[in-house]
Amino acid sequence: MRKYYIDHLRNFTILLLFPVHTFMIWNDFDSGFYIWLGESRLLSTLIVLVNPWFMPILFVLAGISARYSLKKRSYKEFILQRIQKLLIPFIAGLVFLVPFQTFYARKFFDAYDGGLWENWKYFFTHLTDFNGYDGAFTPGHLWFLLFLFVISMTSLFLFRWIPYRKTAGRAERMSIWGLLLLFIPIWLFYHLGNFGGFSIGKDLALYLSGYYILSSDLVMETLEKNRKWLIFLWGISTAALVFLYYKFQYYGDLWVNFIGWISILILLVFGKKYWNQKMFLTDYFNRASYPIYLLHQSILVALAYVITQICDVFFIQIVFICVGSFFLTVFACHLVWMIPGVRRIFGIK
Repeated sequence: MRKYYIDHLRNFTILLLFPVHTFMIWNDFDSGFYIWLGESRLLSTLIVLVNPWFMPILFVLAGISARYSLKKRSYKEFILQRIQKLLIPFIAGLVFLVPFQTFYARKFFDAYDGGLWENWKYFFTHLTDFNGYDGAFTPGHLWFLLFLFVISMTSLFLFRWIPYRKTAGRAERMSIWGLLLLFIPIWLFYHLGNFGGFSIGKDLALYLSGYYILSSDLVMETLEKNRKWLIFLWGISTAALVFLYYKFQYYGDLWVNFIGWISILILLVFGKKYWNQKMFLTDYFNRASYPIYLLHQSILVALAYVITQICDVFFIQIVFICVGSFFLTVFACHLVWMIPGVRRIFGIK
């Protein structure tokens, strides 16, 4: 039986990227963005509210999905699927999409008046700090596809060495405290392969936790039995994080990883309990989620550049950039679906 809550959580998380990346235009994280209009503590705090979990959960869900995928696919079939769904779209996006958003970053920050072709050549011949805000090379938002592909491939060796059946009994006997304390190795792995805050080590740990532990129905039952005090603990921790960030810009590393992990556990529990059925637009967003991820940021950045040139009303800017980029991205997805060759390189069957 298909676990629809995994689909819904993944699709919901990807849709969250529209408000999160819109709010990034006003972030106060000292990291800038392709279009950056100054600091807003309120919008930055809203990002902090979801930031501990909203990308990590995608790696957990991918790990859970990998376990069920490998039940019906050979390793060869799994590898081919990952190449088609992750590697080819990553390469295509790196060539055609990411330089497009760096083009608007150069126009915004440096008053660049050259063309797309000149910027494309600049993108592939200049290397700085990988943020891309200066027009130089960056994987941009496609770091997720690259990390997930590398993790998916390397994990296959571990799955063959330590099959799921050898660990299932131990995982199923874990207490709620053991499950909670898994955030510690995840936090420790954060310092392995960390590239400017994007940690392939942490994402690997999340992926493996999804595969070996959170894919177990008995583990999910343990979490559900303890959901009330998990929610209480999550609520207190998250409220404190939001308050301390808003008042003092405090963002503790260990604490954030704890909040991210407990948030993931609660979302899985509630997803399984209330969201585990096929719903309106389930099939549509299952098909559209990866193309939306690929296309959304380039469209959002281009639209943000245009909106900020013609309107200086804060609230209107936010609404038009967030809502407008969503509808333009959905429209672009439909254009992609209509062209067989383009559809394939974007990982759509």
